[in-house]
Amino acid sequence: MTDDAVPELRASDADRERVAEVLRDAVAEGRLDMEEFEERLEATYKARTYGELTPITRDLPAAGATPPPVNMVKEAVDSGSWAGRIVGGVGSSTAAVAIMSGFQRKGRWTVPKRFTCVAFWGGGEIDLREADFADREVEINCVAIMGGAQIIVPPGVEVVVRGIGIMGGFDHSQEGVPGDPGAPRVIITGFAFWGGVGVERKLPRAERQRLKEERRRQKLDHSSPAKELYGSHRDALSGLHDAHREAMDEHREAMRRRHEERRERHEERRERQRERRDRRHRDWD
Repeated sequence: MTDDAVPELRASDADRERVAEVLRDAVAEGRLDMEEFEERLEATYKARTYGELTPITRDLPAAGATPPPVNMVKEAVDSGSWAGRIVGGVGSSTAAVAIMSGFQRKGRWTVPKRFTCVAFWGGGEIDLREADFADREVEINCVAIMGGAQIIVPPGVEVVVRGIGIMGGFDHSQEGVPGDPGAPRVIITGFAFWGGVGVERKLPRAERQRLKEERRRQKLDHSSPAKELYGSHRDALSGLHDAHREAMDEHREAMRRRHEERRERHEERRERQRERRDRRHRDWD
């Protein structure tokens, strides 16, 4: 029996038995409990057409088919996924103004669909690395007159620059970098007169800290064999130094003994000479 069979055709005993065999395999593999097995088996033997048999095994693998593998490893949910950062709403801030001063938008904030900033004889920073986004596509409109604005985007965000500069300019260096799937698109528009709007791409602080710690661990792992080699070399030098010192001590002791022996022999010769002189004096007397 197949799913392509005409539902109205009458089923044979062999068709019902094939379905019953699939049910027996399913209960043996733990796909059905005994209550479900009995209910479906009863429905199988009561079925008269293919249309009545087909739903009984629709959710069970066919005989000889390989079921899809089950991943037994529980994977952590990526809390920093782009889907979780496109939150909707109106945004926590819609504008920023710097007149002979400055402004900052950084940290955890929500970028609205359209954000406007004005810098006149001043400057500002718009940091999107940890920000949420009200929409899949957001626009940042910058007006820089004898001032400037710096926009920082994280990796994976697509950047499109459409601003106009007169004796000023907009940074196009980050255009053309493809975005990650599901990542937001940031469109930068506006006007710069004797000013500029810069765009740079930086890792989030947490990611930079993680990479820094990872490099530090790798450096420590690489330095351990060098420390062991240095330690063994130092121990070998220390052993040679001790052996040399012992040899020098033995040499000095041998020289001291030799000096003592020579002094004793010299005293013995002097003593014999005195004895011979004394004998001669006695003989003359």
